[in-house]
Amino acid sequence: MLTKRIIACLDVRGGRVVKGIQFVDIIDAGDPAELAHRHAAAGADEIVLLDITATHEGRGTLIDTVKRTAASLFVPFTVGGGVRSADDAAAVFNAGADKVSINSAAIARPELIGEIGSSFGAQAVIVAIDARRGPLGVEDAEVYVSGGRKATGLRVVDWAREAEQRGAGEILLTSMNTDGMRNGFDCELTAAVSAAVQIPVIASGGAGTAAHFVDVFGHGRADAALAASIFHFGVTDSRALKGELQRAGVSVRLPC
Repeated sequence: MLTKRIIACLDVRGGRVVKGIQFVDIIDAGDPAELAHRHAAAGADEIVLLDITATHEGRGTLIDTVKRTAASLFVPFTVGGGVRSADDAAAVFNAGADKVSINSAAIARPELIGEIGSSFGAQAVIVAIDARRGPLGVEDAEVYVSGGRKATGLRVVDWAREAEQRGAGEILLTSMNTDGMRNGFDCELTAAVSAAVQIPVIASGGAGTAAHFVDVFGHGRADAALAASIFHFGVTDSRALKGELQRAGVSVRLPC
């Protein structure tokens, strides 16, 4: 049985980790390098750093922040935000990342997925999808870009399928409806995307308790689950979370 991955997320703005609720009400959470090291030492399987204002501000990724964060890590490290070309991806990889996450740029130019994959391997390309449910729920969930500021008109499941066909190695699915609420992941939406693609799906948005992770790995069919605030603010850490997941029958890689 494949183990389920626990991923700690660092949303970075201006070189600092921040966290909000449903993409607003942003508060400071700390230094990215310090938090990344702490989360990895506590048993996180991977770290994701998202430069959440790069696209909105029309700039590239904060490479110095990436370098400083990567220097303290010994687990796989994904970076997103501001990657608009294969050259941008190369700069992020050279700064220490193992994978890149692309969102708005992939919507604007879907062939970018294959361009990065052909140069660095499909396993290094994550397509991030920020999703908001419509009046009909999962059926008309829509893809948003620019840090959740702009609707695209694309249906989430349709875009996930296209991203896979174009060479994405994983899907990072964030439910804007549940983000930061700590009331549980959007298992229905996650399950719909997981059923539509063959590549791994990372669930994001809404983690609050171990039971939420058990639910998204079971009912949501997620391959990995990402969380931010519960780790940043001391609600739990990956070591304690994995212990609870193992007791619930979820296969995880236990920290040494």
